[in-house]
Amino acid sequence: MALTGPRAQDREEEERDAMASGTVGMVGLGNMGGRMARRLTAAGITVVGHDPAPGRAEAAGAEPAADPAEVARRAEVILLSLPDSHVVEPVVRALLPAAKPGTVVVDLSTASPASTTELHAEAEAVGVRYLDAGISGGAAAAEKGTLTIMAGGDAEALAEIGWVFEPIAAQVHHMGGAGAGHTAKLLNNFLNAVSLAASAEVMVAGRRAGLDLIQLLEVINSSSGVNFATLNRFPSIVRGDYLEGGLTSRLMTKDVALYLELVGRLGVPSLNSAGPLASFGLAENLGYGDQISNRVVDAIGDAAGGVRVSDSGNQRTEG
Repeated sequence: MALTGPRAQDREEEERDAMASGTVGMVGLGNMGGRMARRLTAAGITVVGHDPAPGRAEAAGAEPAADPAEVARRAEVILLSLPDSHVVEPVVRALLPAAKPGTVVVDLSTASPASTTELHAEAEAVGVRYLDAGISGGAAAAEKGTLTIMAGGDAEALAEIGWVFEPIAAQVHHMGGAGAGHTAKLLNNFLNAVSLAASAEVMVAGRRAGLDLIQLLEVINSSSGVNFATLNRFPSIVRGDYLEGGLTSRLMTKDVALYLELVGRLGVPSLNSAGPLASFGLAENLGYGDQISNRVVDAIGDAAGGVRVSDSGNQRTEG
């Protein structure tokens, strides 16, 4: 519930005081972490950053730290932007012994909710508050500061660090207890994978059928087949802009695998996962694994005999 009146003013004053004195740590300064760090520093917040790739902290405007433990010693709030739980776990276990009691650790990674729940308990045991906070919106939203954050963990801790989210997110949702944020993130990412893979297949089929793809998208986007990919991805892709810089096909495959792990534990059958697994697996096998997941349309086009959906790119030549 939103606060109003004097209580709201008190909360705003507390957040301004925290922002004036607080330092934010960032572990992981790659595609998403670097963009978020730049947003924070542009807002006047001191950021201490660590990334195994030399120079990334400085490029993001952060003060470099030698390792996660140094980040923990210097920051009151620590953000993690890492590939998966296999990377998150050792990082968290390295920084927890150095963290001050009351520190808030926010895992912005797409991670296994089971692993996340264990890390919540380990953090609590040493007086550190842990939030799992999935993010959505991709590189473009990170650049503009309009991410959506879905968080699990202590609601009070989440409210206390609103000043950290202000420069990077347009929406912050508290989803429930430990693991709830990462659960919501996996559910969302699965739908993203399904819609992107299915829309890519449809675009290739539309091209082979000789349809005008811009017109086809206009029809789909005013009809029942409309989805995020048809609204926000393919209008650019068919004009030759793949919106580079976002989630890769390799990471998309990882997210679908995490979703399968989740629904398996929940006892929910997954009848719709084969499509995105096949599509993004194909993209990996054809050499697109480390490129933006939008390139799945080229992988499907390759399998269809060399079809390209872009009007400005290389299109299939009839023999």
